[in-house]
Amino acid sequence: MLITVWVLVGLVAGVSGVTIGYRALKQARAALDECRQTLVMQTSEGKGDLKAIRDVAVCRYDALAEMTGRLSFSIAMINGLGDGIVLTSINGRSETRTYVRPVVSGKGEEPLSPEEEQAVRAARLGHGPLIDAQAGRW
Repeated sequence: MLITVWVLVGLVAGVSGVTIGYRALKQARAALDECRQTLVMQTSEGKGDLKAIRDVAVCRYDALAEMTGRLSFSIAMINGLGDGIVLTSINGRSETRTYVRPVVSGKGEEPLSPEEEQAVRAARLGHGPLIDAQAGRW
């Protein structure tokens, strides 16, 4: 009699486990299908992921009178919402300084140099990847 009870308890536990597993599998498949549909809809509308970096522009320039060859640069990396960063490297004869500044909604959270602003503007307008700050060309 005791063995029969344990067999029944085991059978009920096994069926319950299978049922719970099946429900979890159905929920996972539904979530996966929803993600696929959302991705297809975004791709077909041409939006893509708005938070992914998609606009990039590099502005090369002579930051110091002693250095020529446009070795200094500012790189703007912006997502579809206008958020991202500007990475600037000022190259001199004896040292190089690198700065990064956040960009929110297409504007610097901190004051940007003219070259950094030009890189952000070029990235937002799709004029990247390489622009010429000295000549004022895109």
